[in-house]
Amino acid sequence: MSIEFILDGRNVTAEPGQTILEVARANGIKIPTLCREQRISKTTSCFVCVVRDKKTGRFMPSCAAMPAPGQEIEASTPEVLDMRKTALNLLLSEHSGDCEAPCTLACPAHANVEEYVRAGRKGEFLESLKIIKERIPLPMTIGRVCPRFCEKECRRNVYGKPVAINEFKRLAADLYYDEYMEELPAETGRKVAIVGGGPAGLSTAYYLRRNGVAATVFEMMPKAGGMTRYGIPEYRLPKAILDRELAHYEKMGVKFVFGKKLGDNLTVEELLKEFDAVVIAVGCWKASGMRCEGEELATPGIDFLRKVAENGNKLDNPGKVIVVGGGNTAMDCVRTSVRLGSPEVHCFYRRTEAEMPAEKIEIHEAREEGVIFDFLVAPVKVEKRGGKLVMTCRKMELGEPDASGRRKPVEVSGSDFEVEADTIIGAIGQGTIVPAGLPTNRFRNIEVQPGTMKIADRVYAAGDCVSGAATVVEGVAGGRQAALEIVNALTGQALPVEHTVYVSRGKWQNLKKSDLVFLRDDVSEADREQLDFIPVEERKTTFKEVTSTMSKEKVMKEGQRCIECSCTDKHDCKLREHGECYGCNPEAIKGERLPVSYDIRHPLIIQDRGKCIKCSTCVKVCKEVVNRSLLSPKKRGFYTYVGTAFDKGFPASCSECGECIEACPVGALDWRIKK
Repeated sequence: MSIEFILDGRNVTAEPGQTILEVARANGIKIPTLCREQRISKTTSCFVCVVRDKKTGRFMPSCAAMPAPGQEIEASTPEVLDMRKTALNLLLSEHSGDCEAPCTLACPAHANVEEYVRAGRKGEFLESLKIIKERIPLPMTIGRVCPRFCEKECRRNVYGKPVAINEFKRLAADLYYDEYMEELPAETGRKVAIVGGGPAGLSTAYYLRRNGVAATVFEMMPKAGGMTRYGIPEYRLPKAILDRELAHYEKMGVKFVFGKKLGDNLTVEELLKEFDAVVIAVGCWKASGMRCEGEELATPGIDFLRKVAENGNKLDNPGKVIVVGGGNTAMDCVRTSVRLGSPEVHCFYRRTEAEMPAEKIEIHEAREEGVIFDFLVAPVKVEKRGGKLVMTCRKMELGEPDASGRRKPVEVSGSDFEVEADTIIGAIGQGTIVPAGLPTNRFRNIEVQPGTMKIADRVYAAGDCVSGAATVVEGVAGGRQAALEIVNALTGQALPVEHTVYVSRGKWQNLKKSDLVFLRDDVSEADREQLDFIPVEERKTTFKEVTSTMSKEKVMKEGQRCIECSCTDKHDCKLREHGECYGCNPEAIKGERLPVSYDIRHPLIIQDRGKCIKCSTCVKVCKEVVNRSLLSPKKRGFYTYVGTAFDKGFPASCSECGECIEACPVGALDWRIKK
C-alpha cells in the first residue's frame, strides 16, 4: 500500500520499501549523498543526505529512512542545509589530498600546468600548446619572461629544484605556434573596442574572438605589445618572437588601429557609438619619482627602456650609470646599460638583497654581467655639477616590517655621502595615467565594480591600469576575465564556474618527501635540466637573447621529474562537488588530518587512504556486486581504513574490474594513470 506524506510542503507518495531519498529524487527534490549506491545495501555513513522530521525535530539520513503516513519531512530548510554543510565540512576537515596541483593554483592565469607538463613529458607538444592556450594566449612571450609563480610552489622543492615548467610553454610555442590555429566560432555580429595593445588588451581580444565576438585594438604606439615591446629588453624577449606571436591575432581576425590615444585623438563616447562595449587596458606608463630633491634630473626607468626599444637597441654609451630601485625594471635598466657600453653600472637599493622584489635569477645574471650592487642606500638629492650628475645618498638600516611584510628601511643619521655618475635612472615603480572621466581608487588606478572588471554600462577595464604594475601573466588573466564578462553580457553565454573548494596537503615548505604521493614509478630523481646561456662576455656586448630554447629531449626528460600532485579524481569528486554547492570550507573545522598512507603495489590502481571517507561503498560493491570479498574495514574510530586481507594488496585480476573505483565518491580508490 502506498504511503502518503509531506515533503518540503508537498503531498507526495512513497511505494513500500522506498526511502525518503528515492521519493525526493522522483519528485525533483535534490538531496546530495556520498555513500548511497543503488546496487548495494544501505551504508548510512556520510550523513550528507540528512533531512528533518518537522514534528519531532529529529534529523535522519534520507538514504535509509522510510517515510511514515502523514509524516512531514523538511529537505530544504535553512536548518537542514546547514546540517548538511556541517557534515560536509567535517568530512573535508580530515580529508587529505590536493584538489588541484599547487603549480596550477599558483599561476595567476590558472593554466592547467600539470596537464601541459604531462603532455610535454610524452612528447606531445602540440597538445601541450593547446592546453596552455586555454589560459595563456601569449605563450612565446610568457615562456620567456614569466617570473615562474608555478615553480615557486612546485612540490619538487621539497627535495631539490622545481620542475622547469616555463620551458614547456616556451618549447611548445616555439615548435607549433605558427601552424596552430584554434577552432574559432563564427562571429556573432557583436564587436568590442579595446584601448591598449599590451598583454591585457591582447588577452581580451583573444578570448573575445574565441567566443565569437569581433575585437578591434586601438594602440597609441606604432606597434602592439605594450610593455612587452617597449619595456622588456630585447635580450629577454626578442621582438621578432613577439611579432610572430602577434601575427597570430591577425590570422584570427583581430584588427589593430595604431596611433590612437584615449583623451588625445580617441574618446570612450565615440567608441561606444560604433562598438557594443569598450575595454580600457592602457597599462602603467607613468614612472614613480625617486621622492628626493632634484629627481627630475634622473631618467625614469620605463622611459629609458622605451627609448632603447624605439631606437633599435642603439643609444649612445650612457657612461657611468646608477640605477635606483630593486625590482625587475631596475634589473632591466642595469643590464641594458651594460649592453650599451657603460663601463660601470651600479644598482642602489634601500633594503638588503633579501628584500629585493626582483627575481633572483635576474639579480644573479646582472651580477654575472658586472653590475655592482649597493644595498641599504637611499637617494637624498640629485644635482648637476660640471657636466656630471651628483647624487647625495644616505645609508639605511632595517627596522620593523612595514605593510609589504618587508623590514622598513630607517635612515642612519650623519651617514650622507655623495656619488658621481653620467646617468642616473630611477626605477622605483610605475603608475597608471588614468584617462580623464574614468573613476579611480585610492591607489590611483581605474576603479572597477567589486568582483568584476566593469567600470560602467558597456565599459570595462583590465590589466595594470586596474591592478597596478604587475606581470605579463597577471595581465593576460585580467584580460580573459574581462572578455568572459563581456561575452556573458552581450550573448548571454554563462560565465565559467570556478572551483571554490581546494583541499591541500600543505605548502611544500612544511612537507617532507614522505608526505608526497607518487603515482608513477618512473618519477625521475635527476637534477633539474639547465638552460644554455650565451657566454657572459658576449652577453655584455649584445642584445641577443641570452638563452636558447631547451631541446625536446631535455624538456621530456625534465617532465619525468613532475610528481603530478593533483587528485586523480579532481574532475569527478562528489565530496568537492557537494562541498562547493553548499559553500563549504576545508578549514572551517580544525582538526587532525589522517597521515599520508597510500598503496601503489598494483601497477594500475592507487589506494590513497587519506582521502577515504569511510563510507564502505567499495567493501559492499566488491562483496555484493562482484561477489568477492577482497576489501574490509581495518581498525576502528578515526583511524579506520579499508584494506585487503593480510594487507596483501589488490590482486592482478582487479585490473579487469574496477567496480570499486567507479563507486568510490572521492578518489580514495582510483586508476593510477592520469589521462
